[in-house]
Amino acid sequence: MGKWKSVILPLLIAVTMVAGCSGGGNASGPKTDAQGKNDVKNNSSGTGKTFTALLDNNPTFPYSKSWPVWSWLKEKTGVTLEVQTPSGKLDESLNLAIASKSLPDLMYMPNRKESNKFGQQGALVDLMEYMDNMPNLQAWMKQYPEEAKAALSADGKMYMFPNQGFGETNRIIWMYRKDVFDKEGIQVPTTYEELHAALKKLKEKYPDSYPLSIRYGQIPDEMNANMTVNYGTGEGAYYDFDQKEWRYGPTEDNYKSMVGMWKSFYDEGLVPPDFLSLQTKQWQDMVSTGKSFVTIDYISRIDFFNNAMQPENPEFNMQFMAPPAGVAGGKQLNPYFHYMEGGLTVASTSKNIDDIMKYMDFFYSEEGRTFSSWGVEGETYVKEGDAIKFKPEYNDVIEMRKQTGLQTSGTYTWIDFNAHLSLFSDALKHAYEEAVKYDPSAMQPRPAFTEGENEIISITGQAIKKHRDESFAKFVTGSRSLADWEKYVEEINNLGVDQLLSTYKEAYDRVLNIQLSAK
Repeated sequence: MGKWKSVILPLLIAVTMVAGCSGGGNASGPKTDAQGKNDVKNNSSGTGKTFTALLDNNPTFPYSKSWPVWSWLKEKTGVTLEVQTPSGKLDESLNLAIASKSLPDLMYMPNRKESNKFGQQGALVDLMEYMDNMPNLQAWMKQYPEEAKAALSADGKMYMFPNQGFGETNRIIWMYRKDVFDKEGIQVPTTYEELHAALKKLKEKYPDSYPLSIRYGQIPDEMNANMTVNYGTGEGAYYDFDQKEWRYGPTEDNYKSMVGMWKSFYDEGLVPPDFLSLQTKQWQDMVSTGKSFVTIDYISRIDFFNNAMQPENPEFNMQFMAPPAGVAGGKQLNPYFHYMEGGLTVASTSKNIDDIMKYMDFFYSEEGRTFSSWGVEGETYVKEGDAIKFKPEYNDVIEMRKQTGLQTSGTYTWIDFNAHLSLFSDALKHAYEEAVKYDPSAMQPRPAFTEGENEIISITGQAIKKHRDESFAKFVTGSRSLADWEKYVEEINNLGVDQLLSTYKEAYDRVLNIQLSAK
């Protein structure tokens, strides 16, 4: 028995059928392709097949062998999944599995960097070699070529099934206390200058408050991305779509302006004195106790705060706020975070590769998308004309996932995000409707890197990032004067910014030249 098996075996759980499942029920009927055409035959032919799968386990909706999603999947595809979950952290279990060469058929990986690494080591299947078995995925790739390219490794192979739709939950936005702004007669700011004025007025009204707080210490990369996108620059290497070139944001003039504004916030007590190290609990306490009125975080925080606070304070009203422009004439933008890094991979040692490809192809059909998003008609949703609605007993996304297993690890690739939207509050629905208006023109390119390129980013890139972070903290808190800006730029350039940008450019150019086609 391999080392990995000795760790995981106690958690091996055979997924049981729910009474009434027919097994492979509609596996032979016609279905539609990714473009809704009825010319792609049902490709599921896994009746009676059982695949082992190492899937992630979320503490918010922990894995359950009794979730009905498993029996529904068997009914749709004929496949039974024998699910294993990590005994500790997912990446540790994956490393043990790869090292032992005792691999489950399907493995969920947290990001493409990991799947590319294991794929290049020979542990994973190159999906491009099996496209003939996946007509629905082929149609999907034609419809969404950019998403498909983003799933490729540096050598043009595809080791992870691409995802789409689920990343919408990752949006990060500006939010504000509408009830407090309305009470004090403060206009919602559209620029950083107006934001500065609004924060100062709030400070006058509530002297003990820090009107703007963010959990910078918990998610610094995300916060940096939000701050810099408002100033038309980047928190590191970024692609300028207008100039069609890679640039380094933290040495640009707009970045300096951004630092200067946050220094003003710090000097005037408009942000907490420890905002650079603020953790989630501290931040939550400040927002929920009326110590802060403007913040930046994941979009779902609107319901998180309103649902928790309104029972005792019905006036409490957290709402979406349009991102303020940082420079005169600048764009109001939120960063592009609505993508998903994790996904399913197939072990090269599997004896069921052809059947797995046919099984996974189901998820790229319209039928598969509807199932993954909404579940089963009559069980979880009903149709009213052309509209789909969850049944009344499913009125909360987390509870829906917890009760059914839908939209959990290993049960989706392509999601109709309207399924999530339908269960949100009016405030959160409004936030989503508004947020899309402030999307960048495109997602920042995320090219896959070779092993050598990853080494440059890991060593040179981290040294640059460390100096950037330390300098940002010093400039904002005043331990280093902004008059030293040119010297700082020279210091950070000397750490290898040109080499870093060349690495990104080479990887990006390589992706642009890849032709998407089955082998």
